Amino acid sequence: MAFPHRPDAPELPDFSMLKRLARDQLIYLLEQLPGKKDLFIEADLMSPLDRIANVSILKQHEVDKLYKVEKKPAFSSSEQLCFLVRPRIKNMRYIASLVNADKVAGRTRKYKVIFSPQKFYACEMVLEEEGVYGDVSCDEWAFSLLPLDVDLLSMELPEFFRDYFLEGDQRWINTLAQALHLLSTLYGPFPNCYGIGRCAKMSYELWKRLEEEEDGETKGRRPEIGHIFLLDRDMDFVTALCSQVVYEGLVDDTFRIKCGSVDFGPEVTSSDKSLKVLLNAEDKVFNEIRNEHFSNVFGFLSQKARNLQAQYDRRRGMDIKQMKNFVSQELKGLKQEHRLLSLHIGACESIMKKKTKQDFQELIKTEHALLEGFNIRESTNYIEEHIDRQVSPIESLRLMCLLSITENGLIPKDYRSLKTQYLQSYGPEHLLTFSNLRRAGLLTEQAPGDTLTAVESKVSKLVTDKAAGKITDAFSSLAKRSNFRAISKKLNLIPRVDGEYDLKVPRDMAYVFSGAYVPLSCRIIEQVLERRGWQGLDEVVRLLNCSELAFTDMTKDDKASSESLRLILVVFLGGCTFSEISALRFLGREKGYRFIFLTTAVTNSARLMEAMSEVKA
Repeated sequence: MAFPHRPDAPELPDFSMLKRLARDQLIYLLEQLPGKKDLFIEADLMSPLDRIANVSILKQHEVDKLYKVEKKPAFSSSEQLCFLVRPRIKNMRYIASLVNADKVAGRTRKYKVIFSPQKFYACEMVLEEEGVYGDVSCDEWAFSLLPLDVDLLSMELPEFFRDYFLEGDQRWINTLAQALHLLSTLYGPFPNCYGIGRCAKMSYELWKRLEEEEDGETKGRRPEIGHIFLLDRDMDFVTALCSQVVYEGLVDDTFRIKCGSVDFGPEVTSSDKSLKVLLNAEDKVFNEIRNEHFSNVFGFLSQKARNLQAQYDRRRGMDIKQMKNFVSQELKGLKQEHRLLSLHIGACESIMKKKTKQDFQELIKTEHALLEGFNIRESTNYIEEHIDRQVSPIESLRLMCLLSITENGLIPKDYRSLKTQYLQSYGPEHLLTFSNLRRAGLLTEQAPGDTLTAVESKVSKLVTDKAAGKITDAFSSLAKRSNFRAISKKLNLIPRVDGEYDLKVPRDMAYVFSGAYVPLSCRIIEQVLERRGWQGLDEVVRLLNCSELAFTDMTKDDKASSESLRLILVVFLGGCTFSEISALRFLGREKGYRFIFLTTAVTNSARLMEAMSEVKA
C-alpha cells in the first residue's frame, strides 16, 4: 500500500545537526545580552523557532517575556529588549518607534536586533534615518535550513517566489548560496551538479564563488550526497497549479500545512478543541499514507483499524504476566497509533465533505482536459461559470492561469472576456493582480501574430518530427511562451493508457495526478539523471527558453561511494509542492535512488496565486 523503501536504498544523512547548529547560534546571540530580557518575535518566525528552540530553552537563557511584533505598541517593563525579525523595512520602523517612544519618555534600555536569516543594508539605512542606529546593536542569525522531515529541508522563505519571480529582487540568492555552502561543508562536496533556470544559475555561480573563497574546507572530504539538482519554479508552473490528489498534498490544500505541522479543527478531532499535529515520518500512520492517491487512503485506514482492534483483542486470553508485559511494552504504542488513526480518518472525512461540496470531480475533469488539450471551449465555459458563481477568487485565478499556460497564452477575445467577468465578479481591486500575472508569465494574452498557435499541435501531427520542430521554431520566435504542448509531447508528460489507470499499483509518476500527467519538473530531473547531463535534451531546453541557463558540472571524485551516488538533493527555487515530493519518492523507489528535497518554502496553487495577488485576504 505505502511505498516502502527498497532494501538496498541508501541511508539518508542526519540533518538534525542543522537544528543543533541553529539552536547553538541563537543561544550564543541571546547570551550576548546578559541578564533578563524580553524577546519580540516576528509572526513568520514563531513556527520555525518553535521547531528549533521552544519556550523552556529560551527561558533557560534568561528570556523573561515573549511578545509578537505587530502594529500595536507593546508595553514591556524589561531593561533589555531583543528583537528577532526578518530583514523587512516595516520591522525597522516598528523597532524605531519603540526606541523613539522610550527617548521621549526619558527611559534608557538596551536594544538588540537579530536578523534572520541575514541582515540587509536597507534595514540599517532605515534605522539610521529614524535616528536610532546608534542605540541598537545588530546581529545575524544565519538560520536558513529547517529540517521538516528526514528528507525535506525548507528555508521557510515563502516571499522568495514573489521577490524573485515577480519583482526580480535578487537579495535572497546570497542566502540560498550560503545554505548550499553550509550543506557542502557539513556533508561533503557534491560531485555532480545540474541545474536549469536563471535563478538556479546565479545561485550556483555565487555558491561556487563562496567555495573558492574558503578553499580547502570540503577538499578531501567524502561526499555523502552524490548529485545536486537546482530547478527554478518558473520552469514548471503547470504542476504547481494543478489540484493535488495525494494525501499529503490534499491535507496541505485543505488545512494548510505550516512549517511541517497542521491545525486540525473540531470537525477533525471530534471534540470542541483544535489540535496541532506534526506531520512527518515519526507519525507511523501518516508515513504510510502520505504519498498515496486519496482514493486508496480510506481502504488502508479501515484495514489499519481492524489490525489495531485485533491487537487490542489479544489481551482477552492473557494471564497476569502476559498482561503486565502487554501494558508495559505495547499498550502505549497502540494508544498512540489509535489516536493518530482517528485523526487521519477525521481528516479524510473532512476533506471528502469539502471536496464533494466543491464538485471536485468536475474540477479535476476540467484540469485534465486542459492538460491534454481537449475540449478547450468547454473548459473555458467551465471557468466562466466558476467566476460567475463567485466560487473563490483564488481558484478562478488558478484555472485561468492553467488555461493560459497550457494554451501558450489566451486568445485576445478570451483574455478580455475572462478578465472583464473576473473583475465584475470579484471587484476592480484585482486589476493589479492581472498585471502581476502577466509579468510573471502566468496569465498572458497571445500577440496578434501568435493566434496561429492553436493550429500548431494539429499541424505537427500531419508532418514529420523534423518539420514539426521547424514549425515550432517559427512559432517560438514570435514571443517568449510556455510551449507546454510541445514540451509535453517531447517528454511524454501525458501517459497513453489502455483502459483504466491502476492507482493502487502505480506504474509511473503520473499517479500523483490520477494518471493524467507526469509532473514536468520531475520528468526533467528523471531525464537529466538518466543521461548524466543535458545531452539529447537540447530541444526541451530551447522550448523552456533556457538555452543559456541549463548547466552541468561533474567532477571525477574517486572518494564518492556507490551509496552516495544514489542520493540526490533536489533544490526547488520558488517552492515545491507535496505532489512533486511524492512523485520523486516514487521515482526513487523505482530506480533505487533516495531523493532529498531543499525548497525555499513548500507551496501549492493557492499560495502561488496569493503571492501574485495585490488583494490581501
